[in-house]
Amino acid sequence: MEMGGGMLILLMLLPFAGSVLVALFRSNARNVEAWFAGAVAVAGLILAILLYPSVADGGVVRSEIQWLPAYGLNFTLRMDGFAWMFAMLVTGIGLLVVVYARYYMSSEDYSVPRFFSFFLAFMGAMLGIVLSGNLILLVVFWELTGIFSFLLIGYWYQNASARDGARMALTVTGIGGLGLLVGVLLLGHIVGSYDLDKVLASGNIIRLHPLYLPAMLLILLGALTKSAQFPFHFWLPNAMSAPTPVSAYLHSATMVKAGVFLLARFWPVFAGTEEWFWVVGVAGLSSLVLGAFFALFQQDMKGLLAYSTISHLGLITVLLSLGSPLAAVAAIFHMMNHATFKASLFMAAGVIDHETGTRDMRRLSGLFRYMPFTATLAMVASAAMAGVPLLNGFISKEMFFAETVETHLKSTLDTVTPYLAVVAGLLSVAYSLRFIHSVFFGPPPRDLPREPHEPPQWMRFPIEFLVLACLVVGIVPGLTVGPYLHAAVVGVLGPETPPYSLAVWHGFTVPLLMSAVALAGGVLLYFMLRNYLATSQEGPPYIRHIAGNRIFERILVTLSWRWARLAEAFLGTRRLQPQLRLLVLIALIAGSLPLYRAGAAAGILPTIPVDPVFAFIWLLGAICAVGAAVRAKFHRLSALILLGGAGLVTCITFAWLSAPDLALTQLLVEIVTTVLILLGLRWLPKRRDDPDPMSVGTRARIRRYRDLALAVAGGVGMSFLAYMMMTRPATRTLGDYFLRYAYTEGGGRNVVNVILVDFRGFDTFGEIAVLGVVSLSAFALLRRFRPAADNVEQPHQQKIQDAYDEARPDRQTGDTLSDYLSVPSVIMHWLFPVIIVLAVHLFLRGHDLPGGGFAAGVALAIAFILQYLAAGTRWVEDRLRILPLRWIGVGLLSAALTGMGSWLFGYPFLTSHSQYADLPLIGKIPLASALLFDLGVFLLVVGATVLVLIALAHQSIRSHRTDRFVATLPKEDA
Repeated sequence: MEMGGGMLILLMLLPFAGSVLVALFRSNARNVEAWFAGAVAVAGLILAILLYPSVADGGVVRSEIQWLPAYGLNFTLRMDGFAWMFAMLVTGIGLLVVVYARYYMSSEDYSVPRFFSFFLAFMGAMLGIVLSGNLILLVVFWELTGIFSFLLIGYWYQNASARDGARMALTVTGIGGLGLLVGVLLLGHIVGSYDLDKVLASGNIIRLHPLYLPAMLLILLGALTKSAQFPFHFWLPNAMSAPTPVSAYLHSATMVKAGVFLLARFWPVFAGTEEWFWVVGVAGLSSLVLGAFFALFQQDMKGLLAYSTISHLGLITVLLSLGSPLAAVAAIFHMMNHATFKASLFMAAGVIDHETGTRDMRRLSGLFRYMPFTATLAMVASAAMAGVPLLNGFISKEMFFAETVETHLKSTLDTVTPYLAVVAGLLSVAYSLRFIHSVFFGPPPRDLPREPHEPPQWMRFPIEFLVLACLVVGIVPGLTVGPYLHAAVVGVLGPETPPYSLAVWHGFTVPLLMSAVALAGGVLLYFMLRNYLATSQEGPPYIRHIAGNRIFERILVTLSWRWARLAEAFLGTRRLQPQLRLLVLIALIAGSLPLYRAGAAAGILPTIPVDPVFAFIWLLGAICAVGAAVRAKFHRLSALILLGGAGLVTCITFAWLSAPDLALTQLLVEIVTTVLILLGLRWLPKRRDDPDPMSVGTRARIRRYRDLALAVAGGVGMSFLAYMMMTRPATRTLGDYFLRYAYTEGGGRNVVNVILVDFRGFDTFGEIAVLGVVSLSAFALLRRFRPAADNVEQPHQQKIQDAYDEARPDRQTGDTLSDYLSVPSVIMHWLFPVIIVLAVHLFLRGHDLPGGGFAAGVALAIAFILQYLAAGTRWVEDRLRILPLRWIGVGLLSAALTGMGSWLFGYPFLTSHSQYADLPLIGKIPLASALLFDLGVFLLVVGATVLVLIALAHQSIRSHRTDRFVATLPKEDA
């Protein structure tokens, strides 16, 4: 791998690694975590700077790691000038925000490590978006930004507004992410590849394809929701409950910029059509004007800045809609400028809030005399936002005005765009002036929560740096950002890059006149509305009731309280039986229709004579299965015993048909599941006595006959399908392939295990991840589970045991075994090391003989189950530190790292390697890298099983404690 490619991987992985490490810091390590997060951002910034020479002249740095090459899914990173510009914004502004957050976050907040952990993870996800060279990988990182932004916005989760804002942001951007995924799949189908370079080179093919419009609309759904563009603009102001460092980062260089980044990235593919012009143009113009209008009427400083962000992102969106290369240049330039002045403004607002205790502009005035340096910085940044000359915002806004007066597509929208641009510019000046005048000038403030004063120097340093950038770029743009802007523009436009000028003065032109009108009109508008704004509520009264967040809440209420209730009434039930009935019916229809259309029939191969012994065993299994179904409603213990009998027959069947590996796994799973279900039976609601079958009503009998018919149909259908397959000649099967290549390709003679850890290793990895999630979910549910009152009372045997323990005060603490269980308990204790050795034996032999990680994990779990059964929960946990969560985590990590290890040698994810190792005194033994993957399976299975066991065991402890407490109460209290 080339050096540049390695640096790309390091640049993207560094924030994620830092996030994991910061999460492990002590809760009071406030300075250490800030320094560490800053060091990670500095390292990322240095790596990005070092990569600039490779992309300065239109070059592209690529790094590709094979993941699932057969499906076109590779871990591809790609950096051109445009991605480099965003990488610099993400890491550079990220560094400044980290410095700022060190002083902003309170020393009394003991969850600050969690903040920096989420922050670095979000930085890594954003870098993943801008560096992705594969569309599927881009969608993965896109969703990660949504998740981590949800965690950051809801960081102060004790506040209802933070929870609501985080939920709204996740819901809206999550819906857009689903649309983006489908759009990317369509795009990959059109091009025949998910590689970004191939997609960007196929613009003509995409625009002429019948799927162009749906693909474009779905991708725009993702982009517009992420950048809070109309009609999805409402979530952004509701995210203001986040800490100000989060707002400064999300609103300037990252979260909301991801949408316009996507629009610019796909500009060569989608732009230039009438559909693109209208959809993107309407969304952009609406956001541009409405965002500026709503910003003017906000009373919260962060609310004003949030709506101004919507407006400025609308400006960028309008430029990208025009289809003009010069407009794309202006859009990219404004992305850079907006990041600098908006980050500084949010941090200035945070300083004011931090030092005064409020963000309400109706309570703030005259702060210039208390905070002159901060006021000066905020005024310069606000002037840049308003587009005042000699500041960076002025140049890109002039370019915007110049593009709006050009004719791009003769239509009403193209005609009104210049006028709406002037109106938006006028409103921008008005709300910027309001921010300056109402906060920093006027009479001294009264009754503030805190006495205003200047912040610490290093808290103000990030604002000073960004404001200096606004000034320098505004005065000498060609010398400061000219080469870097050119690299970014070439990264998007390539050979279509037009000549352009960043000069501050172009003479007396129409765009200059538009700027003058906007400046003068904005000042006049503010002073006309100043008195009204000083006393009004949030937003104009006649539009407040149709605000987007209200519409969003109404939609959610409609979905959850009307449509969802109707769907629940029609399809939902709290009973498992109707759900299974519907599931079986759908499966029957889905399985029968293809067979019916294909005219499926039995094959011509002769049947094999039936062995009477085997037939008798199957008859017993069928009797057990039917008996379990009949008795499940009235006597659960007998049903469980019969169910175990059916499972045992299945195990014997595997052994009879020469599948010892499956037989061993089935036997172990039967043991564990039977014991765990048995432990959980006590907590199920008690049933009434078995009613007289003759007294069952007509509806109940009809329901039972219907269920019987479904069960018979399902069984007959599966039997016919199996018979049809086994009576057909097969010249080449999957089994032949695996038998042929299991040893040569996977290095093992146990074909079943080789399939699980090698040929289908990716599936197994997903399955163990699901198993871990299920066990965690079961544990969480059982922790909060409280049984019904009639189940709290101790069983008869446990009452006898408690009486026996109280009669013998000399018994050791935790010894809860009666004499009649002493012999079995001793045997179960002795079996613990024996089963451990057996589990290790099964694990080590699994690649060549029956066994493997799954079977070994279940076997070791049985050892722990026996200890809990023999000695009780307290006795075991006083002597053993099991820590199942760590078993699950280490197991997943071991499996994942094994898969990633193949990347170091240039092979796809989870490619295994096997060879013979010559050990002293032992000789040659076969070794396979899949053994480490199997170790992950082993650890996770043990952890997941024991976690559920612990949850059930602790349920017994809680109920036992409750029962003893109730027994001590007077009868009237009990």
